[in-house]
Amino acid sequence: MSARRAAILRELGLWPLWVPRQAAGATAQGKLEPPAGAAVRSGDDARAARIGRMDWAELKQSVRDCTACPLHGARRQTVFGVGDEGADWLFVGEAPGAEEDARGEPFVGQAGRLLDNMLTAVGLQRGRDVYIANILKCRPPNNRAPEPGEAARCEPFLERQIALLRPRLIVALGKTAANRLLHNEDSLGSLRGRLHDLHGTPLLVTYHPAYLLRTPADKARSWEDLCLARETMQRLKQAGGAPT
Repeated sequence: MSARRAAILRELGLWPLWVPRQAAGATAQGKLEPPAGAAVRSGDDARAARIGRMDWAELKQSVRDCTACPLHGARRQTVFGVGDEGADWLFVGEAPGAEEDARGEPFVGQAGRLLDNMLTAVGLQRGRDVYIANILKCRPPNNRAPEPGEAARCEPFLERQIALLRPRLIVALGKTAANRLLHNEDSLGSLRGRLHDLHGTPLLVTYHPAYLLRTPADKARSWEDLCLARETMQRLKQAGGAPT
């Protein structure tokens, strides 16, 4: 990370970014013992490293061909993501629903229309400086929440999308997306209203549009989150915080 970007993140209250954890499995003598399942994790690491070198075309093909978890067996098609591949804004939801599975695009049903309205309210438009993706690329049965193993298998795809996009700001839509991106189990209420860091990229949390359709009283709080996101983006741009 450049010194300039570090200074910008300090100004936004996102410094220090993170501290490496002590290596798991360390013995008293400082040696590492191979943990249970090391061979499986080694395969996962190799897969993640391979995905981490892909360009957009290779990544899209890899998602289309993915059979890494059981969800591939029931999908109609994968839902890669959609939008401007040079976007400053990245919105991340939970998983495709029935309409998304049918059309291969995220947020195309009622929740998608509400998301489009939310974008319009802060001067944005789907496909223009905005990219939209999900934690999962395949629809879970009955639209249930992603299981940890499913999300873990999809994680390298989203990580590579973020690396290729290099967005200025990420907005997590809902608790599931926020918890998976931030690797915690905190409540949505405790995560809203403040900036988080995702490997050097500011991240904000707000409600999922599907939740707002069920609980319209919280739309006012969602508007507060979007205003904070807009203000954060303005500050990043004014500070010259181009992604590095």
